Amino acid sequence: MGTAMLFCSCANKIEKIKEFSSGENFHPMESEGFEMLYSDSAIVRFKLQAPKLISYDEEKDPFTEFPEGIDLEQYDENMNIVTKITANYAQYFENDEKWIAKNNVIVVNPQGDSLKTEELVWEEGNEKLYSEQFVEIVRKDQIITGIGFESDQDMNNWEIKNVKGQIYLEVTE
Repeated sequence: MGTAMLFCSCANKIEKIKEFSSGENFHPMESEGFEMLYSDSAIVRFKLQAPKLISYDEEKDPFTEFPEGIDLEQYDENMNIVTKITANYAQYFENDEKWIAKNNVIVVNPQGDSLKTEELVWEEGNEKLYSEQFVEIVRKDQIITGIGFESDQDMNNWEIKNVKGQIYLEVTE
């Protein structure tokens, strides 16, 4: 009798099983106070912090959204910060290995140069940063503004595509 009850209680209608496996009932994964370290060959390469993460990994083109912004640090093999990126909003597209950072994006390189823009794309596979938006680069002795920007991911070799202005600063110590 117990065996008969077990089989009866486990019975499912095929429609219910199909509905569950169709993916329509999946919801995105959410996390608050997210922090991740990414390492390669036992060397920490990146540290990512975000107040909130929403992962849409069941989508046809999976992506992760950071609706409250990110702080991303890239390290060299000695754990020195190579590049630091902050933004008020970001998305990561897994299949393309592409990041899009928006709203108050700031990138700082080891020389202290900082890039400010409203949108920045980072293609991990190509190790390339770029923007088609207005950009401002602040250096110790100079501020350069323009439209469009391209750089290596360490922001050591950068170029503003359409320079709009340059201001030279007198530095006194």
